[in-house]
Amino acid sequence: MYQINENYQKLPGSYLFSTIAKKVKAFSEKNPDANIISLGIGDVTQPLAPAIIEAMHKAVDEMANAETFRGYAPDLGYDFLRNAIVKNDYEARGCDIAADEIFVSDGAKSDSGNIQEIFSLENRIAVCDPVYPVYVDSNVMAGRCGDYNLDTQTWSNVIYMPCVKENDFVPEFPKEAPDMIYLCLPNNPTGTTIKKSQLQEWVNYANKVGAVIIYDAAYEAYISESDVAHSIYECEGAKTCAIELKSFSKNAGFTGVRLGYTVVPKELKCGDVSLHDMWARRHGTKFNGAPYIIQRAGEAVYSDAGKAQVKEQVGNYMKNAALIKEGLKDAGYEVFGGVNSPYIWLKTPQNMKSWDFFDYLLENANVVGTPGSGFGPSGEGYFRLTAFGSYENSVAAIERIKKL
Repeated sequence: MYQINENYQKLPGSYLFSTIAKKVKAFSEKNPDANIISLGIGDVTQPLAPAIIEAMHKAVDEMANAETFRGYAPDLGYDFLRNAIVKNDYEARGCDIAADEIFVSDGAKSDSGNIQEIFSLENRIAVCDPVYPVYVDSNVMAGRCGDYNLDTQTWSNVIYMPCVKENDFVPEFPKEAPDMIYLCLPNNPTGTTIKKSQLQEWVNYANKVGAVIIYDAAYEAYISESDVAHSIYECEGAKTCAIELKSFSKNAGFTGVRLGYTVVPKELKCGDVSLHDMWARRHGTKFNGAPYIIQRAGEAVYSDAGKAQVKEQVGNYMKNAALIKEGLKDAGYEVFGGVNSPYIWLKTPQNMKSWDFFDYLLENANVVGTPGSGFGPSGEGYFRLTAFGSYENSVAAIERIKKL
């Protein structure tokens, strides 16, 4: 008789945002007249920029003609997109990254869950706490995290790096050296980040202890402060210790279109084994390439018109972030983030539990957010709101919260 992967049975409950969706659905069914405003899931709301739509229409027309039709995409991505990425995301920032070190995919979520496949199950991971759930859950599914402690909400073989108010939400080097370090900066969910000099210290640390950094830079387009790195490869020595994940979802609104990429430098090796070659083998075996139409859309993000239009959209979301942050402060909340990120992280009032505050907001203000405890044990007592809604909804949500 066949057997199952029992590691899946270790996972507590359902995926965080699935749980939220179920709770909101149940509330809506009981309260059909409620006008619910969602500032929970990090999904964009503005339509794709005109330059992107134009490129997609052109690519669709090309697919209708035998002379310009495209079949399977190259495993690692079309050169036109990878060259645009190199020029704009790396050369422009002084980073020495080659086009053949870039692997185009259908999004950073997929890559962040799949990247662990090229590493040994004996490796120990370190994660910021709170953290994007996919990092831990994908390692649990692989069998790398040990046993779950329901009381502490921690895994026995995971090293947690608390990021809380008391340490300015900056992760500290763990006492025991990890093998794999997950860093998401600017951070999801806290909306905070670290300076380039602090990131350089992490690069130095990883090279010293022989660890690899999985660096999720999905929110780099929202960085506004000059001393914050947009790429880990701005740091000296990063090419020998870091893999970088990037997404088109949050900078250009591709959440429903799906496009991202991962950078694995050729200098990154475990002994004599190239991680670049391993990821290329995995990528080519399990992925058939992002669609041509979508990669042309990605290329348009880097056009002059695309850059200007995307920048305006990011600015609109950050306008929402400023509104939400200041409105919460005026209402007496302790608030963090919202400067280099579209996420606002707040302390729940009167030591209220995160899920209790979720229910309180939903029932009394008809506003949906994300409980901090869903991102890890150090997220308990915190709550995340996103700036990805419309400006009108952001205003309305804050007005409702102020009345509580």
